[in-house]
Amino acid sequence: MIDDDGYRPNVGIVICNRQGQVMWARRYGQHSWQFPQGGINPGESPEQAMYRELFEEVGLSRKDVRILASTRNWLRYKLPKRLVRWDTKPVCIGQKQKWFLLQLVGNDSDINMQTSSTPEFDGWRWVSYWYPVRQVVSFKRDVYRRVMKEFASVVMQLQEIPPKPQSAPAWRRKRG
Repeated sequence: MIDDDGYRPNVGIVICNRQGQVMWARRYGQHSWQFPQGGINPGESPEQAMYRELFEEVGLSRKDVRILASTRNWLRYKLPKRLVRWDTKPVCIGQKQKWFLLQLVGNDSDINMQTSSTPEFDGWRWVSYWYPVRQVVSFKRDVYRRVMKEFASVVMQLQEIPPKPQSAPAWRRKRG
């Protein structure tokens, strides 16, 4: 499904943990890393596509995550000319993406890259929040920067903060 401007509707998924780190996945058989993403099928809402892709690519279901945010607008990137398949009709020149920020509420062990007969990824790791912006392939960098900027305040609120002590340390207590 390609729109009139040549962009394929797609969802992108940023999964974070309570420490504010994000899941960074290695493309199957390659040395490139990215966030999970995938196309929206005809008749599917972006949220439905996100849950489908979430399971297909990383083996997580609704019960394993919580939606924290989604991008206000569609974000677009153009493919480099060398990656455009000029012999297909309609020609896809890039992707338009709706991004979702999810918090993993399950365990790391729930992540499974082998749920599909043709896996997208063969490895993953938690990385610092801004790391993907510097590491993603160059033609996706602007979209990643915009996504991470839009989601930053939400993720920063999640970071675990050590609880306040129940009482002041003995050396600070006033003696009466």
